[in-house]
Amino acid sequence: MGSSHSMRLASGLTLTALLVGCATPVKHVDGPMQTFDKNTRFAVVERPDGFGVEIDYSRYQFIPESDAVAAACRQQVMAVAYDIADKRGKKLAPINEQRIQISMGRNGLSGITSCRAMAVTEYAP
Repeated sequence: MGSSHSMRLASGLTLTALLVGCATPVKHVDGPMQTFDKNTRFAVVERPDGFGVEIDYSRYQFIPESDAVAAACRQQVMAVAYDIADKRGKKLAPINEQRIQISMGRNGLSGITSCRAMAVTEYAP
């Protein structure tokens, strides 16, 4: 009887650990996402003086390094924003990295660390 109870407890703890290990980042934009590259999808929200851009960036990491993914995520949201502006024939005012909103998540089962980042841009005068 003690062995069966221990097995159920261990199974319950394992399931709890797996569920806790799976976190998804918060989504800010309710729009269709487009592919930017193999790790990045994005959505755009139009504004009168520019646009908002949200990216969903994810990659496999054997050893989780959230700081590295966060840094790459910030770089990607800026790269996507400048790419969109270039395609529109517009210049952007500098994007303040401190104002980029980031949300992180990790799926412990697949080893995928993901990040959502949102940046609001303004066209340069």
